Amino acid sequence: MTLEEIHRQQPMPAGHDWMQGAGTALHELLVSAQRRGCLTAGVYESAKLMNVDPDNVAFCVLAADQEDEGDIALQIHFTLIQAFCCENDIDIVRVNDVAKLAAIVGPSEDSGEPRDLHCILITNPNEEGWKDPDLEKLNLFCEESRNVNDWVPTITLPE
Repeated sequence: MTLEEIHRQQPMPAGHDWMQGAGTALHELLVSAQRRGCLTAGVYESAKLMNVDPDNVAFCVLAADQEDEGDIALQIHFTLIQAFCCENDIDIVRVNDVAKLAAIVGPSEDSGEPRDLHCILITNPNEEGWKDPDLEKLNLFCEESRNVNDWVPTITLPE
């Protein structure tokens, strides 16, 4: 049993309605990042970007539905991405609903084809950084989650 599996069995402390706020902040961040052209979707595209320019990555979202939980290759990719994010101080969250992500992010702008949304990176558009209040809320959420030993917290997106 992994540390994440043990932690998922423990209930979160009462009074943390910031979980819902984190879902709303993630929704707004994804919309804003896509508008600005600061969103990279796809496991392979994200891995390429992290390899070339890790300092430009501001936030990472890993998404998997229940049927993806049995995909060993995807889980290996997630483990490697999580390790890379931890090494490079990139905040990372999980989302358990790829369909909701698809509704927010939509199809590829170039081809109109559905995207691989298992990994989404939010990047900084320029050198001075991106001061987005939703990104700051999510960074704080991730920090608070780490304080209770939840290293990759799961966020539920709003309906």
